[in-house]
Amino acid sequence: MCQTACPVNIDTGSLVKSLRRAQPKPVQNAVWNAAAKNWGTVTRGAGLALTVVASVPTPLVQAPNQAVRAALGADTVPLYSPELPRGGASRRRAAPAEPAEAVYFPACVNTMFGPADAASAGVQVSFEELCERVGIILVVPPGIDGLCCGTPWASKGLVSGQATMRESTLAALRLATRDGELPIICDASSCTEGLRATIESDTSDRPLRVMDAVEFAAARILPELPDYPKLESLALHPTCSSTRMGINDSLRAVADGVAERVDIPDNWGCCGFAGDRGMLHPELTASATRAQAADVAVMEATAHASCNRTCELGMTRATDQPYRHVLELLADLTRGVPRTEHDLVARPATV
Repeated sequence: MCQTACPVNIDTGSLVKSLRRAQPKPVQNAVWNAAAKNWGTVTRGAGLALTVVASVPTPLVQAPNQAVRAALGADTVPLYSPELPRGGASRRRAAPAEPAEAVYFPACVNTMFGPADAASAGVQVSFEELCERVGIILVVPPGIDGLCCGTPWASKGLVSGQATMRESTLAALRLATRDGELPIICDASSCTEGLRATIESDTSDRPLRVMDAVEFAAARILPELPDYPKLESLALHPTCSSTRMGINDSLRAVADGVAERVDIPDNWGCCGFAGDRGMLHPELTASATRAQAADVAVMEATAHASCNRTCELGMTRATDQPYRHVLELLADLTRGVPRTEHDLVARPATV
């Protein structure tokens, strides 16, 4: 967001990443390269850890957590806080029986962090249901649990792990898209941007195409949905990535499909969660969201939404209100509407 605020469009974030890549850190590189080769195990482990600690009284978790942070450093060990959800589910899906129209790349962050609403199945199931409702068939790449957009490695300047993940992800997407024939859809704005950066290194003749799920929903799903009742009001948090990618109009269109009144705080800006930074340095998120949280409190909105799981976590922490992906809310509202002929298409079962 420094770039969007800069009058001459200087991308300070790219400078920081280049400086990090230049720093020798062999141990960290080796650890994160191993993580890239076993990413499914890493994400499931993180999700399982959150599920376990959610069943333990918060003080019993925080005391040892803070002790370990003091010993190993605040830049190494995340700080647990009570608003964090349980872990999420596997991203795997069986191949559809019919030809797919698009490749769905669910973000791995949703495996680590489950939905804010315990009654919700999360954004992946919600997006799949919405597509099913209008007759769109999706395919999830084989081996999806081990794939990632590459942002964690790129942000930390970890070159070897980033290369390992890029190679695996590009190979899987080439296969799933039938060598670039199908578009790729991702359900977390920062991961959509990360995937776009990853495929920039792809030199194949047919380029891969990546779009965010809110773009796809605004263009392909909303116009096909039957009438349904909307919420009274919605507080909407655009993200840094949705702003940088220029998809805030699509995000607003989906939000307008959710609520009769949609409000974006006057003091909206970066929530400061920034992947894992909000868990390592919660004071960063507290400072970044202070003015926006005050705006949200005055709104007294019926629901609160964004389009990126970690940003939703940051805003939940700042406002004490559950922020959900806007597509989760849309799926909830349209779940009880009269079914159409599109609903006869069977959704691939979870495996």
